[in-house]
This record gives sequence, structure tokens and C-alpha cells, in this order.
Amino acid sequence: MMSAGANNGSGPCGACKFLRKKCVKGCIFAPYFDPDQGTAHFAAVHKVFGASNASKLLLRIPAHKRLDAVVTLCYEALARVRDPVYGCVGHIFTLQQQVLNLQAELAFIQAHLSTLQRLPQPQPPSQCAQSPSQTTLDSSSEVPSFTKLASSSNISTHFDQLQVQQTSTEMTGFYNP
Repeated sequence: MMSAGANNGSGPCGACKFLRKKCVKGCIFAPYFDPDQGTAHFAAVHKVFGASNASKLLLRIPAHKRLDAVVTLCYEALARVRDPVYGCVGHIFTLQQQVLNLQAELAFIQAHLSTLQRLPQPQPPSQCAQSPSQTTLDSSSEVPSFTKLASSSNISTHFDQLQVQQTSTEMTGFYNP
């Protein structure tokens, strides 16, 4: 967003270019709106806040904090252009909902992991044969592999299948693939 603008004589900054005015030395917008991408960013800021309001706001902010203010103005303005009612708040709500969904999915997976860890461990093949009433896990067929889990967008579906298999195993006393 930095501009050579009026300070180096290479043409108007993005804001002055958008406003079709001469970019004077000391232009408040020149350091933040370059002639290329700055024009599009300033267009959104101008549409939402107005050039006069944006310049007044920037003049009241200490120079070392203005870049953060310009970034925030641009973000909010672009969000308002995309969603005139909610602006960036709509995006924040969406992100909060994603966090809640992922937390619920994590709790679900942790509960299933806890259940799987409490199941009896398989006995080595050298010991006596397993009785049909015991339930064990064959890691290659029942427990989804990490690569399968990572490639799926909703990994809880893998555990739903595992739960169905475990339920049928508990009812019949043996696993039948």
C-alpha cells in the first residue's frame, strides 16, 4: 500500500488518481495508497467513508499508527462493499461459527478416541484363540487411517461408520466384514 506518489514526483497516489486531482506534496493518502492497487482500495474507502472523512480521521491519528488505520479502513470498506449490511462483522460471525463447529467435532473425535482406548487390546497370535464374545479392533479394517481422515472434509463420518461396525459386533459377538 505504500506509494512513491507525490513525495517522489512519480505521479499521483492512488487516492488522488481516483479523485482525479493533482497529488500535492504532503498528501495524507500518498504514503498509503500507491498508484496501482491503491486506487481500487481507495475507491472502496471513498464509497463507504468518503474522502473527506478518511482524511480527517488520518490527520487525527499519530503518524506511526496511520498505516494500521489505513489497513483497517480498507478492510472494513472492502467488507462493506461485499456485504453492505454486516460488513466485516458478517465475516467474524462466519469465523466464530467455524470455530464452534470445529470445537464440537474435536470433542466428538476425542470422545470416540477415549472409547477406543478403553476397548480391550488384541492378544498376540501366539496365545490362545480369542473367544467369540470378545470384541477387538483390526486396525486395518475398522479404524480409519490418518491419511483417510486427513483427506476427508468431515472426519466424523468415519467414526459414524466405526460406531455402526462396533454396534453390530457387540450384538453378534464377532466381527463380520
